[in-house]
Amino acid sequence: MNEDSEPNDHFCKNSKGNEVLLVSDSSTGEVMCSLCGEVIVENAAELGPEYSAQSGEDYMSKSRTGRKSTLAFNDMGLSTVIQQSDKDATGKNLSGEMKRTFYRLRMWDKNSKALPGHRNMQKAFTLLEGLKAKLSLTDAAVEQAAYIYRKTLAKKIGRGRSIPVILSACVYASCRFTNTPRTIQDVANATNLRRTSIHRIYRMLVRDLDLTLETYNPVSFITRITTEVGASEKTKRDAIKFLIKAEELMITSGKNPVAMAATVVYLASIMNSEKVSQTQVSKAAAISSVTIRNLCKKLKDAKIASFADPKLKKVAEG
Repeated sequence: MNEDSEPNDHFCKNSKGNEVLLVSDSSTGEVMCSLCGEVIVENAAELGPEYSAQSGEDYMSKSRTGRKSTLAFNDMGLSTVIQQSDKDATGKNLSGEMKRTFYRLRMWDKNSKALPGHRNMQKAFTLLEGLKAKLSLTDAAVEQAAYIYRKTLAKKIGRGRSIPVILSACVYASCRFTNTPRTIQDVANATNLRRTSIHRIYRMLVRDLDLTLETYNPVSFITRITTEVGASEKTKRDAIKFLIKAEELMITSGKNPVAMAATVVYLASIMNSEKVSQTQVSKAAAISSVTIRNLCKKLKDAKIASFADPKLKKVAEG
């Protein structure tokens, strides 16, 4: 219950001339007097959030303001829907003049949604919704992808190019921007497009839109690789330790983050006597076994892991 300290017009016999405080019960929607208990207002409308908000993001998403606006829709989620039935809210038929008026409104609304730019975004954001489900993207990554795509349309970068290819490049750029561990090969597999085509458009977006994107943290891919090869939790923790040591020695600089994650997972699995082959790790990480062997040699030179074990020594030698 909440107390309202402002004065009110309610007259209470127990007040003895003093100001009366009203108490509001949000669960029942009642407002009552704090002295005599008389219910003054019943079924009061709740104007606050839909549920008890736990964070600022929940507060914004659960307020009673209808669907939130988003960049991932061609109309930003503020579309107008005019029903086809010529009836009012009570179910009565409209007059002839109102029918003609609503016919014109429907025609204007349909024509406004059929503009070239709207059709382009409508097709692109439909594909984006499918990529969100296939790649398990967050709302932040989807919003960033939609923002980058709108910038490409504004600068006319995508003119004459395929919409799926440009959208795939925008999705990969948004994953890099939000640090969502999705490789360009993952995006290519989800869209059934060539990796080289997406990478070419991605480089063009970085250059023309002046995007500043950081490289992935290899730690983000360790959980994914260990899960696919069936490694234990101890192997996962040891791989993270190896990777932290490699980062401290600046070995990971300029290296493929997925390859580094696969290499430390393979070394950790060998140290823990788990039956995980280079082929399994390379397939899980979508890289070649040669890359893993070359990185093993570099980690041996930097003394990241103890290669006293004959198995590790054999792996490092090649």
